[in-house]
Amino acid sequence: MILRSRATGRAVAYKVFYRLPVSVRRRLVRLAGPKYVVGAVTLVRDSGADGAGRLLLLLRQPPGHSWTLPAGLLQRGEAPVVGAARELYEESGVRLAPEQLRPAVPNAVVHTRGWVDMVFEAEVPAATTPLKVDGAEVFEAAWHPLDDLPRLSRATANLLGHYGIGPQAGQPTT
Repeated sequence: MILRSRATGRAVAYKVFYRLPVSVRRRLVRLAGPKYVVGAVTLVRDSGADGAGRLLLLLRQPPGHSWTLPAGLLQRGEAPVVGAARELYEESGVRLAPEQLRPAVPNAVVHTRGWVDMVFEAEVPAATTPLKVDGAEVFEAAWHPLDDLPRLSRATANLLGHYGIGPQAGQPTT
């Protein structure tokens, strides 16, 4: 009996919902649905590095705590690859066209705390690629050997773990 009344209640709710104008239905779905913040992240490797390779990392505000990847939030309506290229340039001075970035595998990492990272990869020669930071949001940009990474932020360590890099490599990700 209880199961049938629940199904009947859902059926009535759906009937009412689908009789509403499309604009009202969309607004209701947006209000009731999960909300995610979407960011773009770039894994930039040194194409001229020997051995395990090197990765571009940033030291952000507040200074001296931990290193992160070039990343930031997408602007409304901005394509993820365009946002990744924009953030990479703004934070490190490395200018790459969106076409020079390729989607990482996996390309989207959904975090349990309500944000999604769209991840892209690129290689540049560190020896001929100048790094320039603004000194406000980012204090330092530097190349670090993959087999000897500095202290990473928790989010960066978790994200890199998805790609088999750093202290979280091979561990279950959250």
